[in-house]
Amino acid sequence: MKQRNLNYIISGVLILFAAILKVATFPNSFNPIIAISLFSGVIIKDKKFAFAIPLLAMFTSDIMLEVFNITSGFYGMSQVGNYASLLFITVLGFTMKKSSIVHIGGYTILSSIIFFFLSNTNCFFFDNANYYGSGISGWTNCLIAGIPFVKNGMITDLFFSAVLFGSYILFVKSNQKRIIAG
Repeated sequence: MKQRNLNYIISGVLILFAAILKVATFPNSFNPIIAISLFSGVIIKDKKFAFAIPLLAMFTSDIMLEVFNITSGFYGMSQVGNYASLLFITVLGFTMKKSSIVHIGGYTILSSIIFFFLSNTNCFFFDNANYYGSGISGWTNCLIAGIPFVKNGMITDLFFSAVLFGSYILFVKSNQKRIIAG
């Protein structure tokens, strides 16, 4: 099988896996979408493809949430910020030069924090009900309200980054041994 076809299959599996987990674990959100964003930025050489994978995972899950009437999959302008956050995390992945445990862990924690700040800030700006208040105090209230989510999200992101990067590293090492032995 050609490498390109294998890449498409692996990407499709990642997208469906992420979408199904996001839907199945809603509202607790135990899903690999942020880890996939970082992984795509680090591993995938084709930049367009690297951006497409996390966006398609998020979009597929949003469609599923809507179609299965679990919750509103498409909820307005604040959602655009979540998609933009995934793009930003993918760009962050482009900057990782070394795939060590320390680098992967650090970049994953940074990705979780970036998503937290960008998504909550976006939520604040598009809060039409003025739920959190206005000004700096409203933004602070919005960030404080999101702290439980970032704690759980960080654990989830670390778990899935370990699975994705660990699997990839094992796969690469396994294939290198075959090339050397063959």
